[in-house]
Amino acid sequence: MCRSIKTLRPPFADTVTEDDERAAALQYVRKISGFRHPAPHNAEAFEKAVEEIAAVTHELLDSLVVRGGKGAA
Repeated sequence: MCRSIKTLRPPFADTVTEDDERAAALQYVRKISGFRHPAPHNAEAFEKAVEEIAAVTHELLDSLVVRGGKGAA
């Protein structure tokens, strides 16, 4: 699933930006919703999901401990 989402934690990514986290969240929401661009009546729910998933992604990356060091975010 979501083969175009790249791994965002070290050692796969040296630095991760908010844009990287948002892009991964957008790909995920597009995949599970089946919409590349949602209809106007679904746009708010789509965007809310992207923002929430991006925030949780940031929390996850920030809390991971990789090879004895702190995570990527």
